[in-house]
Order: sequence, then structure tokens, then C-alpha cells
Amino acid sequence: MDNLNTLWISSGLAQVELGQVFMMLIGLGLLFLAIRKGFEPLLLVPIGFGTILANIPGAGFDAAPIYDALGHMESPGGLLYYIYHVGIETGLFPLIIFMGVGAMTDFGPLLANPKTLLLGAAAQIGIFTTVIGAVALGHFGILDFSIRDAASIGIIGGADGPTAIFVTSKLSPELLGPIAVAAYSYMALVPIIQPPIMRALTTDAERRIEMVQLRVVSQAEKIVFPLTLLVLVALLLPDAAPLLGMFCFGNLMRECGVVNRLSDTTQNALINIVTIFLGLGVGSKMSADKFLNPETLGILALGAVAFCIGTASGVLMAKLMNALSKDKINPLIGAAGVSAVPMAARVANKVGLEYNSQNYLLMHAMGPNVAGVIGSAVAAGVMINLVSGM
Repeated sequence: MDNLNTLWISSGLAQVELGQVFMMLIGLGLLFLAIRKGFEPLLLVPIGFGTILANIPGAGFDAAPIYDALGHMESPGGLLYYIYHVGIETGLFPLIIFMGVGAMTDFGPLLANPKTLLLGAAAQIGIFTTVIGAVALGHFGILDFSIRDAASIGIIGGADGPTAIFVTSKLSPELLGPIAVAAYSYMALVPIIQPPIMRALTTDAERRIEMVQLRVVSQAEKIVFPLTLLVLVALLLPDAAPLLGMFCFGNLMRECGVVNRLSDTTQNALINIVTIFLGLGVGSKMSADKFLNPETLGILALGAVAFCIGTASGVLMAKLMNALSKDKINPLIGAAGVSAVPMAARVANKVGLEYNSQNYLLMHAMGPNVAGVIGSAVAAGVMINLVSGM
């Protein structure tokens, strides 16, 4: 009987708590959205599975190592702890993913129509507006958000998962789980969230505006641009240099034409491997004690607000540019200023085709889309610079 009692006490069924069961259901829900609905499966599958692993009672997947008074290890840490510590806490995984994104990015549309950079910049208004909102909620005691928390939450508005993870791991690591889930969930919901905002802020005539074919951008321009961007950012805002530096390095490998093997590895094998571990590491922060609190609901709500404001700001900036310029642009591409590459650009193209079957906006929308990636990285650098010492 004693052996049976010991076996029962050590089992997961005896140790399980209601919160852990709920979080495992959330993990299953993320897997359902990824597998059945196709919502950001590359990240939500490992995040969902990592959530289940982190909440299995007694398994110790996310347990930290235990040391005695002399510093000798009594118990090693769990798998998810080391994945998080090595790859996310150090910022390594988001930076490698940014390098891969850079290797898959074509700056041609942005260079062919440089004024679309303004659309990507305008879309970052959602980030800073949400920061103010989160600070206000904390100030009035509605939710317990510090200025560091507010900066991490605001980055969700950039619709850039690696950037959100990078900033949060530095400023508010305890919020990594809900912020990462919010960032990737809203990225996946771009086709649902953006079209109603785009239609509400534009007229039928504006949605029918046709844009001329972009000029051909030379290889020399594509090589010089990432180098110039890196130098300018490094000099003006060093805190943004890690993200943009890896982004520009990946892009340079793509465009220089002499390291095709490295570029191919970065675009495929390397980014896929890191994506797996990044998702599992984020899942390790989805334990019941860290996720089930009122602040999580506040983060999800503020993230939605940030994303909607960013979308609206890009569209409104396009309308303002049309009012001040003779060369009209279709305001729909302003919604692509959020850095959900390339999904936001595809949504702008799809909505445009609904109103004009000859209006192909995809390449035009890629300009502000790529600018949004740059803008969110710069916004991340600003946040880290301003609040890291608070």
C-alpha cells in the first residue's frame, strides 16, 4: 500500500491544479488554430506544444536548476528552461530570425517608391499610443503595468513577433508568454482585422486608384541600401542596431550574389531550426502562474488596440499624402505599414482587387510592409533606450 501511495503522490494526476489544466487546454487551442485554421502554424504549433509541456505537473520541463549553499548543482534544469535561457533571455533567437527575415526580404519596392517609407513609419503610431494607454491603466491602478511592461505591450502594435519577443525578454520577461501569443495571434488575424478598418477609412474611388508599375531597382542599390541603413541606425540609435544589424546582414547575403549557399541556409534550415526552439521557449513562459491573471486579458486587449491603430494610421497617412501630392497612391497599401510580412501586403492586394480587378497592389504594398519591419525595429530601439533604466 505504501508503494502504491507513493506512486500516486508522485503522479501528475495527484499534483495537477485547475490552472494547469486550463493552460493545457489553451495549448490545445493554439494547436487547433495552427493546424485546423492555419493561423501562424510555424510559431503556434511549437508555442502550443511548449505550453502543454510547461504545465504538466511534476515533469519539470521549465524548472530552473537547483544549487546548494556551496554552488553545487543538486538538480539540473528542465529542457524548456535551457531553451529559454540560451535563446530568448540572451536575445539570440529573435536576432537569428531577423537575419532570416532579412534574407527573404526584397527592398526593391521600397527603393522604387521611397515615399512609402512614410506609411511604414505612420503605422508605428499604434505602438506609442498603446504605450500611453498601458501607462495610464497602471497609473490609475486599473492594471498593474509598469513603464517597462507598457513598452513591451506597445510593440505588439508593430505586428512583428520576433521584435516583440526581443523587447519583452529585455524589459518584462515575466510577460513574454501573453505578449508573444498576442503578437503572433494578431499577425495571423491580419486578413480578418484589417479589411473592415481599410474599408471604413477609404472611399470607393480611393480603393479603385491604380498605381503605375514600379521602376527596376539595380543590384548596386540593393547592396548599398542595407549598409547605409545599418550605419545610420547604429550612429543614431545603437539600441536598434542588433535587430536591424541582423536584418541588414541577412538582406546583404541575399542581394550580393556571392554567398548563395549562406543565404539559402539562412532563409530555410537555420530560420526553421530557430523557429522551433523559439516557439518552445515562449511556451515555457505559458505556465498557469504567469498567464492566468487580469494583466493577461489587458495585454490581449491593448495588443488588439495597438494593431488596429497601426493599421488605421497607415491608411490615414496615405490619404494625407494624396492630399499633398499630385501622384496618387492607393490608401489601401497604407495598411501594409504594419510589419506582418508579407501577409499585410497580400491583404491590401486582395481588397484592392475586390474593387478593381486590374488593380494589382502587391508589389506597391511591399514597400510600406518592409518599411514597417524597419519602423518596428527602430521603435524597439527607442523603447529599450528610454525605459531600460527605469
